[in-house]
Amino acid sequence: MTIAEIKKNAETKMGQSIDALKNNLSRIRTGRPSPQLLDVIQVDYYGSMVPLSQVANVSLLDARTLSVQPWEKSMAAKVEKAIRESDLGLNPASLGDLIRVPMPPMSEERRKEMTKLARNEGEASKIAVRNLRRDANEAVKRLVKDKEASEDDQKRSEAEIQKLTDKHIADVDALVASKEQEILAV
Repeated sequence: MTIAEIKKNAETKMGQSIDALKNNLSRIRTGRPSPQLLDVIQVDYYGSMVPLSQVANVSLLDARTLSVQPWEKSMAAKVEKAIRESDLGLNPASLGDLIRVPMPPMSEERRKEMTKLARNEGEASKIAVRNLRRDANEAVKRLVKDKEASEDDQKRSEAEIQKLTDKHIADVDALVASKEQEILAV
């Protein structure tokens, strides 16, 4: 493996860490409801647990309500039960084959808990990015030890890997700050 391949691999994996952070942050509840909020719910579908999005259409009904429309009428009761029993603290109401999920307003204390959760997700992503930096630098050191690269190449590549790391850490900070703003907006 060459130094260029090591750097490219590290950059790709760091990008994947950022994508994972975006996905995790989209599941954190803000003042406004989001259909992604229900993505974590698993529903019993003929004996196997599947994500809610695979058995129903989830959309925004109005500023405070999500609507869940199961594709099979027989699934409505199971979907409603899964939403009620989730740890999201939601109380769905069934209207025939449409399930309305009103989102209760968040208290100030709950908003602060959510910002802490967002910060923890950000910190986990930063740790992942730093671990990738360490792995890339160790791979470059192995190349130097095996005499496949010079020490000058090592110094240059470590500086470039550090720049990559700094860029991705700044992206993490920006994403977390943006999510905090979204959570604290009343």
